Amino acid sequence: MAIVKAEELRAKTPDELKTKLVELKKEQFNLRFQVAGGQLENPSRARIVRREIARIKTVLGQQASAAK
Repeated sequence: MAIVKAEELRAKTPDELKTKLVELKKEQFNLRFQVAGGQLENPSRARIVRREIARIKTVLGQQASAAK
């Protein structure tokens, strides 16, 4: 999966972002189990997922403050 840029995220609706956030959190959960079991194929994926979650949360916060 390619890294998602903040510009692309700003073009999406808050509902789409929340859906994507849930998907990434599930993936992060599964990656944690893979790390614990020693089955992780791509160790850098955990870092990428964590940063994408942060990007989405940042954009959601910006949209919420702009709506006020």
